[in-house]
Amino acid sequence: MKILVIEDETKVGAFIKRGLEEHHHQVEVYADGIGGQQAALEHDYDLIILDLMLPGINGITLCRNLRALEVGTPILMLTALNATQDIVDGLNAGADDYLAKPFHFSELIARLQALARRKSPFHQDQAILAFADLQLNTNTKMARRGGQDITLTAKEYALLELLLKNTGKVLSRALISEAVWGLEFDTGTNTIDVYVNYLRNKIEKGFSGEKLIHTVVGMGYVMKHK
Repeated sequence: MKILVIEDETKVGAFIKRGLEEHHHQVEVYADGIGGQQAALEHDYDLIILDLMLPGINGITLCRNLRALEVGTPILMLTALNATQDIVDGLNAGADDYLAKPFHFSELIARLQALARRKSPFHQDQAILAFADLQLNTNTKMARRGGQDITLTAKEYALLELLLKNTGKVLSRALISEAVWGLEFDTGTNTIDVYVNYLRNKIEKGFSGEKLIHTVVGMGYVMKHK
């Protein structure tokens, strides 16, 4: 596999690289968040090993940025021992698994193999994205619910696609703003809330099925079952 390691501790990065190469993997190591993020965006990797404490861009922000830009590569984050909140934050940001330092290399290999066997929930190549009785055709850019076709604007489509690719995950307004509009979130506008309402009117209003898009007060929006 081609593996990206983003780790600022030189000895740890070298240790991981040497061990993975002994297992016949191709490994690239970056010691800062900025370089690591650029590499993850410009190249295709099978796995990413991501430390949370990084210069430039920390691991939580880097992970969130990659997911917002729909990089679906499985991410294993490295955390300090017993850093429970870091673990929670990392998983909420889109990481697939975690490993606490110090670790046995055999456990690292086992976790990487487990990640390689399953697709990241962010990586969906199928033409049809579906949740409950709602379907979104990524080829025609049309939605369908209850046997009825639903025409979407470009931004409505992008917003719905983002929600469907991250069902069950609370998406902050900042993440939505960057992923759909490519902009930093402006707290002085209600554009995102307006577009969520547009989308709700199209995919929920007039249909007998359940409500799909839920507001999480103070946090953002999530597509989930009631």
